[in-house]
Amino acid sequence: MKKAGISIIILGLLLTIFTAFKFFTRENVVDIGKVHITRNKPHYLAWSPLLGVAVMVIGGIVVLVPSKN
Repeated sequence: MKKAGISIIILGLLLTIFTAFKFFTRENVVDIGKVHITRNKPHYLAWSPLLGVAVMVIGGIVVLVPSKN
């Protein structure tokens, strides 16, 4: 359980540091016969840094709760 908790804490830290993700999709603009014109359309996925803090708290709870081995 400690390895899983530490992994969750690291994930929360990354979510706190990097609060946005940008990716591109290809979109057809013109498609006439043999002429194909496309463009890259950007998309943004953003989240609050508080989400990362909440994930780190959950990871801390997982680390601190004793396992039932």
